[in-house]
Amino acid sequence: VVGVDIKPQPNYPLAFIQADALTLDPKFILLFDAIHASPPCQSYSNLAKRNGNADKWPRLIEPVREMLIHSGLPYVIENVKGAPLIDPVVLCGTMFPKLRVLRHRLFEANFEITPPAHKKHPKVHTFDKRKSHYGKTDEWKDFVQVTGGGNCTLAAAREAMGIDWMTKGEINESIPPAYTKFIGEALMSHLVSQ
Repeated sequence: VVGVDIKPQPNYPLAFIQADALTLDPKFILLFDAIHASPPCQSYSNLAKRNGNADKWPRLIEPVREMLIHSGLPYVIENVKGAPLIDPVVLCGTMFPKLRVLRHRLFEANFEITPPAHKKHPKVHTFDKRKSHYGKTDEWKDFVQVTGGGNCTLAAAREAMGIDWMTKGEINESIPPAYTKFIGEALMSHLVSQ
C-alpha cells in the first residue's frame, strides 16, 4: 500500500509519496494491482453548498476517473453524497457492528461491491443545546458524527471510527478502516475471480 497526496501527511502510517496524483507516470501506476482514490470532497459537500463557496474547491473526480479508466486497473473512487460518482455504493457506520459513527461515504468501482444492510440511524451524541436529545447521550456509548464542526471529542471520534492515531483535521477527512477493509475484501474477490 502506497499513499499519494499533494500535501505532506506526516502521520500516514504506510509508504507515502508527496505528489499530485494526476501527474503520476502511467508506468508507475501500473506497478499496482488496484487503485483507491479519494479526490477532495469539499466542492461536493453540503457545507460548501450551504456556504455558497463550492466553486472555491477543485472538482477532480472526472479527471481522476479518466486516469483510472485509462490505467485498466480495478479502481475505487470514494467521496461524499452529492459527488458525481457513477452508480456508487453507500457505506454507513450502521452497517458495521463495531462502529458507532454515522458517516455516509460513496464508492464508485469498476468491479462489484454489494453493501451490507443499511440500518436505521440512531440519535447521535451532540454538543448542540438546541437539540432535544442534548445531555441525554454519551459520546463513549452512543453513535457520533465526525464532521468539521464536530459533535464529540477527538478521542470519542477516534474510538467510534476505529482509528487511534489521527489528528482532528485528518479524521474529519477520513473513512473508517472498516469501510476500507470491506471494499478491500470485495476487491480481493474480484481479483481472485479474474
